[in-house]
Amino acid sequence: MGLYRQDGSRITKATFPAAALDDPPVRVTEDVYVSEPYGRGDGRPEGSKRFMLYPAGTIVLRSAVDRMFNAAVIASINPIKGPAAGGATVTIKGSNLDGISAVSFGGTAGTDLHIRSAGELTVKTPPGEAGAVTVELADDSGAVSKSNGFTYEAPAGG
Repeated sequence: MGLYRQDGSRITKATFPAAALDDPPVRVTEDVYVSEPYGRGDGRPEGSKRFMLYPAGTIVLRSAVDRMFNAAVIASINPIKGPAAGGATVTIKGSNLDGISAVSFGGTAGTDLHIRSAGELTVKTPPGEAGAVTVELADDSGAVSKSNGFTYEAPAGG
């Protein structure tokens, strides 16, 4: 058996007509579920339902996987000022915050990060120099930042 073109000429392995895929398929290695919120007005307690999205072994395009990881969005930071000594608890609100793994203030990692929901997280500020700094969130989809998102205040009398 061999492979041939329509005109009858033989196709060798080295000349097989194929092109690299820009969107390669990937095999899902474990069951994947999607969570859907319910509550607030539907008569049920607030919570979420989980549905199987992909059973293990399913083949999907890489782009389909990438679309499921939406970049975080920062809507607000509160408070926007705190002591240069650090230790202020800051609440960040926005969307897609449930994939955040770290928050930094002017390049220095915050501590005590708690993901409250997909729309809210809290973190404690590290010590920093007086002045405005960029707040950066490390996310599954990359870094998201807000320039001048937090201002360190100089200690009184100093």
